[in-house]
Amino acid sequence: MTQASASHSYPVLPLRDIVVFPSMIVPLFVGRDKSVAALEAAMAGDKEIFLVAQLDPAQDDPARDDLYDIGVTATVLQLLKLPDGTVRVLVEGKRRASLSELTEVEGFLSATVDMLEADDEPEEPVVANTEVSALMRSVVDQFENYAKLNRKLPAETAVQLGEIEDASKLADAVAANIQVKVSDKQALLVERDPAKRLEMVFAFMEGELGVLQVEKKIKSRVKRQMEKTQREYYLNEQLKAIQRELGNEGEEGEGDEIAELTQKIATLKLSKEARTKATAELKKLKTMAPMSAEATVVRNYLDVLLGLPWGKKSKIRKDISAAQAVLDEDHYALEKVKDRIIEYLAVQARTNKLKGPILCLVGPPGVGKTSLGKSIAKATGREFIRQSLGGVRDEAEIRGHRRTYIGSLPGKIVTNLKKAGTSNPLFLLDEIDKLGQDFRGDPASALLEVLDPEQNAKFQDHYLEIDVDLSDIMFVTTANSLNLPQALLDRMEIIRLEGYTEDEKVEIAERHLIAKQIEAHGLKAGEFTLTTEGLRALIQYYTREAGVRTLEREIAKLARKALRRILENKDTAITITADNLSDFAGVKKYRHGLGEEENQIGAVTGLAWTEVGGELLTIESVTVPGRGVAKITGKLGDVMKESIETAFSFIKARSPSYGIKPSVFARKDVHIHLPEGAVPKDGPSAGIGIVTAIVSTLTGVPVRRDIAMTGEVTLRGRVLPIGGLKEKLLAALRGGITTVLIPQENEKDLAEIPANILNGLKIIPVSHVDEVLRLALTGPLEAIEWSEADDLAAQPPAGVAAVGGEVHH
Repeated sequence: MTQASASHSYPVLPLRDIVVFPSMIVPLFVGRDKSVAALEAAMAGDKEIFLVAQLDPAQDDPARDDLYDIGVTATVLQLLKLPDGTVRVLVEGKRRASLSELTEVEGFLSATVDMLEADDEPEEPVVANTEVSALMRSVVDQFENYAKLNRKLPAETAVQLGEIEDASKLADAVAANIQVKVSDKQALLVERDPAKRLEMVFAFMEGELGVLQVEKKIKSRVKRQMEKTQREYYLNEQLKAIQRELGNEGEEGEGDEIAELTQKIATLKLSKEARTKATAELKKLKTMAPMSAEATVVRNYLDVLLGLPWGKKSKIRKDISAAQAVLDEDHYALEKVKDRIIEYLAVQARTNKLKGPILCLVGPPGVGKTSLGKSIAKATGREFIRQSLGGVRDEAEIRGHRRTYIGSLPGKIVTNLKKAGTSNPLFLLDEIDKLGQDFRGDPASALLEVLDPEQNAKFQDHYLEIDVDLSDIMFVTTANSLNLPQALLDRMEIIRLEGYTEDEKVEIAERHLIAKQIEAHGLKAGEFTLTTEGLRALIQYYTREAGVRTLEREIAKLARKALRRILENKDTAITITADNLSDFAGVKKYRHGLGEEENQIGAVTGLAWTEVGGELLTIESVTVPGRGVAKITGKLGDVMKESIETAFSFIKARSPSYGIKPSVFARKDVHIHLPEGAVPKDGPSAGIGIVTAIVSTLTGVPVRRDIAMTGEVTLRGRVLPIGGLKEKLLAALRGGITTVLIPQENEKDLAEIPANILNGLKIIPVSHVDEVLRLALTGPLEAIEWSEADDLAAQPPAGVAAVGGEVHH
């Protein structure tokens, strides 16, 4: 091979991402100013131009070093200027040429090139010619395979290539039609030996065929997948159309629902047992008719199961001081109760587990049990759920119905857990002492599993039929009394809320109740004022309760009347004091002060515990003609009746030591009455009061009006301990009593009584009836001598009627 000695000068058109071969006609789009100028120069001359590829396609203004050394001379066949300023040009490659020198003239690049011409080839051996012919045939066959896989090539290209007999032209034609990198095409342009160029294009096609075959496989696989998806979509649409024709128009979302349930099962943090159950139920649902009753049951079941808060927890607040601040803000007094709750939260904050008994808040209505539960939830950051158990008689309310019929439902525990949205809410079981029991089961016993910290990690709901973990729930229960099964009581820690003193009620009303009612009645700031003296009078003369619920109703009544007066009379503000309270609240309902106005014979002020707090209990006694029996009235329970019989027998046995002649029992009966006959009264705490009333009646010594007493009595005269001491002391304080007699064994309980109660009362512990009589009666009792002979002498002769003595009132 030799280079031609002649050098020629041509305008240069640099190519970004294409290589043009000799004898190839190629369309080009030209946009750069220099390139457009080069084309115009060529068109002005002999239409000859030099085409050379750039090393870097991104270079906008290439210099000599940015261009390859070898290019082709070409003839511009056609030039068309487009509206956007670019030029479309059709060029035909002519001969290979080597770039010798590059210069810029009149705004375009001009190149001096040396032509590359093939030498006169010597006569080759037949074998060599045969080899080239075989190579040419192989390249054409390979190109046919390549063209079948490469859809971008026209079908007739392979036929046209088969008609080329010159090896060099065949190599260039194939090189121009295969898709390889610019650098590889440039290598084909540089290579001047036709046989080697044929080998190179054959190798390039071999590599491309491998890639194209893999592409074909991928495309066919994607196509099959697409066809399957389209087929399923088509069949689903047909199914929906059939269902619409059958009248199941509402089931258009059935497929979406199945997909949604499948996604939920996949994404929720279900337990292993729950996931297995949910998958099995979904499988059943898919095979059922959408509108069938069974499908409805399964769908409802999956809604409940997947609606439970699997793995969702509230972040528990562990700041003890913040919890104390919340409780103090929401509730005045109740220090013992708040201390116990804070201790509970402190242990939980340290251990991160809810070990220990369930809290049970026991107290009269209106003392704030339910609102205290809300405050605990607020203080700990838990969701608050309240479930009232009042009147619940069916065990299925707790454990759920068995899933054997349409309309079966899960129990209240699972339902409320779903509603809470977290697995660790505070669950308040309200009025747990009001649970019923009948032929439908025993719901109190069903609660044993729920409220046992050792068992409730695997609570079985009859509806769900899987274990539900309740161990993260903080259970708090409330009750008015401890009238509960012993097994249920054993699982709970009792916290008593006994009630409030008068001072505490004043503070609660001023902090919470008055502001709440002002807002509830739409009163503006300054329009309604209830003075402290007026509030205290309202508490003393219009309420007699342990809590503050009645007090709140009375304040609401005052707010209503004040609002009416403001609107009717155009008053700007209403102030209620102790003096004008009756104008708004009406007639006084209660008498505040001493239980009795004066010392009376046979009338004793006792103290009783009821579910609504402590109460003053007047015990009256008189003697009537008779034969020494005790007559009882006042709707008393069995325990109270036995207390009266015990007290009466004790007095009969000890009568001489109290100055009572035993003979009096032969001609007089004692009538014991507890007023308010419509109110049932029972309990073991009225014994010493009954003894005092009977002794006062039989001796004629009055009972002190400022003393109240509580305690049971034995046949030996011992005073037995009682319960509900704080409630009874509160009742004494409300009733204006100054001195209270309590059993000696209850003295230890005084440590838990608030100081404001102890400061307002004189509390005297007693251990024997003799001490009670000495303190309660206004005068001393003088013992008398009495013998059996005196008994016989005092009895009336046979046939003579016993004459009744004086009846003491």
